[in-house]
Amino acid sequence: MEQSVYSQGDSGNSGMRLSIEVSDADLIAEFERFRAGSERDQFALQALRIGVLALRQARGAIDAEAVRREGERLLGDLQSQLQNHEKRLNDQLSGILKNYFDPNDGRFPERIDRLIRKDGELERTLKQHISGDESELVRTLMAHFGAESPLMKVLSPEQSNGLLATLREVVEAQLATQRQHILAQFSLNDRDSALSILLRELTDAQGKLSSDLATKVDDVIKEFSLDKKDSALNRLLENVETAQKTITREFSLDNEHSSLVRLRSTLTKLLDNQREQNQSFQDEVKQALAAMKARREEAQRSTRHGVEFEQLLAEQLQKEAQRLGDISEPSGHTTGVIRNCKIGDIVIELGPDTIAPGAKIVVEAKQKDKYTLADARKEIAEGRANRVAQVGLFVFSQRTAPEGLEPVARIGDDVFIRWDADDEHTDLYLRVGYSLARALCVRSARLAAGRDADFEVIDRALSEVLKQMEGLEDVEKWATTIKNNGEHIIRKVTTVRSKVEQQVDSLRDNVDAIKDTLTS
Repeated sequence: MEQSVYSQGDSGNSGMRLSIEVSDADLIAEFERFRAGSERDQFALQALRIGVLALRQARGAIDAEAVRREGERLLGDLQSQLQNHEKRLNDQLSGILKNYFDPNDGRFPERIDRLIRKDGELERTLKQHISGDESELVRTLMAHFGAESPLMKVLSPEQSNGLLATLREVVEAQLATQRQHILAQFSLNDRDSALSILLRELTDAQGKLSSDLATKVDDVIKEFSLDKKDSALNRLLENVETAQKTITREFSLDNEHSSLVRLRSTLTKLLDNQREQNQSFQDEVKQALAAMKARREEAQRSTRHGVEFEQLLAEQLQKEAQRLGDISEPSGHTTGVIRNCKIGDIVIELGPDTIAPGAKIVVEAKQKDKYTLADARKEIAEGRANRVAQVGLFVFSQRTAPEGLEPVARIGDDVFIRWDADDEHTDLYLRVGYSLARALCVRSARLAAGRDADFEVIDRALSEVLKQMEGLEDVEKWATTIKNNGEHIIRKVTTVRSKVEQQVDSLRDNVDAIKDTLTS
């Protein structure tokens, strides 16, 4: 089997095309579960990626690139959600703004138009209050500021007792008084004047400043002198020398108690433990892969794998039949009503508490390569006749099922499903197929009794079940892949974070010890 896979780089400008010829039977069976084309190519890319990640981790490497891409994908999803929210918000805001401010039919332009248009509310109000000689504004102004108003009489320059004459006399008197007071403050003859007090304070301050400045300069010179033992410069030199010795001692490999030696020892132990864990993991993976390969090769060489498939199917149907109150019996070793014919591996008889008691379902199990759907239809039809059954249930092995066959399909009175004894997820297909077969038995019994209404209800129920089953397999694969990859990445990130935090704590303790030494 030849499979072409195209992988595009993260930047979108580079890629790699692989042409792979697959000869492994298990891989071929798994690929044939998907339709040829983009669906199969996508599954092959996912399988190749999972294999590469597993091999990387077997070598003890961390797939930082995968984590980065997952982070970018999450950021992309978040950006898409934010853009959608922004679009919805803009649409809502645009609708509200349009409702109020649309120039054609908005509420705001309509209100403004009623207010400022000719003969509008504003024009009528202004005319009422300020237009004409008899308006409120004109009458008010005339009463307070007219020629005969009290204010104009007081402001008239012709009045001897008017406001202007009184203001002139008061201002002249105040200016004369202030002039005399200001001249007195700038006189040196008066000991209490502002100018005399300023000269005395300047003289005293200059003498004190000269004395204090000389003292401060002497103190500063002493603090920067090497001749004074306890000067600031000598203390600074001593602290620098002590700090230099401490740093040299803590970062020396000759001192077995130094921080650098302890750090090297810790890192060496961690690397040794990591190397041992990686080697142990590689050994376990190799042993598990070898055991799996041996089991698969043994199963392929065995001639009884078809018989085992039939036995496992009979056990599973027996459990389901007991739960539903039906009777399930293996019949592959006995002949039916047709002479020398043993077709029909299992016969299920509906229980007495069902709507169609005594109705039979014949089950045919097949794990055979290149067995087509047409072959299956022919064989299950013969099985129904041989076992006198109303409905047939044909179970393909997941590994040998025809390409393109849905997990559950119905053709007439026969139901065809795919089932894998080693995959518990496919048990759902078996239960759905069994339920469909029982419903077809009820339909057949009701149809024979002339109950057309029940027949239509059952048909609609069958169609709805088949419709819901169409995409179930793809959804299950995607969910399983996302879950496995997510758990694997989370476990690896948790392990790495724990080790990094341990090393950070160790470095922080060493730095704090050095800092305490420098400050002591």
